[in-house]
Amino acid sequence: MNKRKVIPSLRSLADEDRATAKKARASWQMFTIMAEFIEATEYLSEIRPAVSIYGSARLKSNTPYYKLAAKIARKLSDAGFAVISGGGPGIMEAANKGAHAGKSPSVGLNIELPHEQHGNAWQDISLRFRHFFTRKVTFVKNSDAVIVMPGGFGTLDEMAEVLTLIQTNKSRRVPIILVGSEFWSGLLEWFNGTMLPAGVINSDDLKLMEVIDDPDEVLARVLAFYESHTAAEVPAAEQSDDDRMFYL
Repeated sequence: MNKRKVIPSLRSLADEDRATAKKARASWQMFTIMAEFIEATEYLSEIRPAVSIYGSARLKSNTPYYKLAAKIARKLSDAGFAVISGGGPGIMEAANKGAHAGKSPSVGLNIELPHEQHGNAWQDISLRFRHFFTRKVTFVKNSDAVIVMPGGFGTLDEMAEVLTLIQTNKSRRVPIILVGSEFWSGLLEWFNGTMLPAGVINSDDLKLMEVIDDPDEVLARVLAFYESHTAAEVPAAEQSDDDRMFYL
């Protein structure tokens, strides 16, 4: 037998096997993504109105921001808003804990991570995600307001996601409230002093968010937004849920 003919043939078969396996993995991943969307829709479609609270997993229960997040969540919950967090420790735990003590559901959108993330005990509804992007879509799709507490890269990513979707009219306009004026001051100065003069954002983009530190004022701002907004202020409101859900 001619080895020169056999070896390329075996290599070809191996390449085909690898390609088939890669396609199978990609197909299975798409099924898991669809399953996460379906489960989230099933559990959360009637949990409205709802407010998402973002923030660091690393802030402990004895820190001022943890206590502030719990207080804000409790006020929102007692006012009739379900509270959605990432389901983990830190600010996420504070948000769920405050909401759990109130009158409305406490929701956790947990993510599977190798180290940092573990679910907290204050979730009335607990969903688990393998994929960050399906989790972020679920946050946006089900949030009637967004509260951003101090946090790291993950919090910045979540905040930027919401800002971008509203800026580009891919999602409806909702209040975005940054809590912690001292924490956020440097970033906001950079927005105003560097990004705005460079022309990469405009002054209207900066109006998409505001800084409020007082829990009563946070609640009042969310309520005032929905008491005063019109269809013109919510340019994406006429889009279907499907359009907003699958913006990616």
